[in-house]
Amino acid sequence: MNKIFLLSIIATCVIASGCTTVKPWQRGYLSKDVMTSATDPLGGSLDNHIYFSKEGSSGGGQAAGGGCGCN
Repeated sequence: MNKIFLLSIIATCVIASGCTTVKPWQRGYLSKDVMTSATDPLGGSLDNHIYFSKEGSSGGGQAAGGGCGCN
């Protein structure tokens, strides 16, 4: 019973240590290109352009224009 209790305390400490608050001056470091999970930024940009062109909407992404593809 003591091993299970000790294991649960250790697991709780490990899980709780992952919660952190990012300070406003640290956000610049986290927004650098090397921090993105995309392996192909050009392909991701193309996918976003195609998605927003087909949806006929723009917002939250970098693509502009309507669904006609005339941007």
